[in-house]
Amino acid sequence: MTPDTNLVVSIIVPARNEEACLAACLESLVAQTGIAHEIIVVDDDSTDRTAEIARSFPGVELIPAGSLPDNWTGKNNAMSAGAKAANTKTKWLLFTDADTVHQPGSLVRAVAEAEQHGAALLSYSPAQEVHGFWEKAVMPVIFAELATTYPPQAVNDPASPIAAANGQYLMISREAYDAVGGHTTIAADLLEDVALARQVNRSGRRIFFRYAADAIHTRMYRSFAQLREGWTKNLALLFPRPRALAFLRSAEFLLIIGNLAAAIWAELSGRPNLALQTSLLTVILFGWFWMRIRKAHFSALSSLAAILGLPMFSYLLWKSVTLGKKGGITWKGREYLFPEPEAVTRGLDDRTTHIA
Repeated sequence: MTPDTNLVVSIIVPARNEEACLAACLESLVAQTGIAHEIIVVDDDSTDRTAEIARSFPGVELIPAGSLPDNWTGKNNAMSAGAKAANTKTKWLLFTDADTVHQPGSLVRAVAEAEQHGAALLSYSPAQEVHGFWEKAVMPVIFAELATTYPPQAVNDPASPIAAANGQYLMISREAYDAVGGHTTIAADLLEDVALARQVNRSGRRIFFRYAADAIHTRMYRSFAQLREGWTKNLALLFPRPRALAFLRSAEFLLIIGNLAAAIWAELSGRPNLALQTSLLTVILFGWFWMRIRKAHFSALSSLAAILGLPMFSYLLWKSVTLGKKGGITWKGREYLFPEPEAVTRGLDDRTTHIA
């Protein structure tokens, strides 16, 4: 174990039934060099081999999340437990998900980048690893929508009220974490990363956020069922007018595909003028779509598949709204109350949230 006086970063990994990915995450974390750090895995009542895997890594501390208090989400409780267990001498707390893999040297570079920008909170959006058709089609649509609606340059502008973070990699100074009340003040929030960024923003401290394929990558979901459960949990919370957005993206899909079909029909029917007009309109509509999708940093193949992800995105967004109406959601085997629609709308209209 690194001497206490030398510690700079406490890395906290909340883990609930993460046997499929935890080993790769910890391998990448224990290999970090150039900066003194400790690694704490918080076992959130796992029923698989999560704890066994964590114990197999020398130097990794494994602690239990403890009993889940009322009005707390499991992840917030686990991260709060990790922060309490962290050495008090560390300057930075890095909260990172068990499904992440960190590039060599990324930790020391992240600390340097945070200090360079005078940031109290640094968050990276990882490169997203996608497998299977629906992951490749839907993930670019979601991340492009987030990048378009809440651009990182606005998040990083001290004059902007927009606050954002990605909980897959969220590093916050111990001073800022304690000053804003840590996870205690956001205990019930399903978008804990966004909520913590909002607290930091409101305290007058600076946030730095960027896409960071050079530092970290992740595979968020390993099946369509996981993807559906994960995104319906929070999509309606990420956008101020989810119903309108679902309608807009469905209409975009119908316009592009409809004009393409009309162009093909017109060409086959010997109507060259109509074929030309509908072809041009298809190109224009697809060009707008392409420029937006490429902001998500996925491969060209995934970006092409994303045209078929538009209706699925609308479905997931609408399903998320429907869950909100019912008042509750299920996430990793636990039931949570959905925030009141009025409270969500107020937070989004304030433009002090977003990008999960």
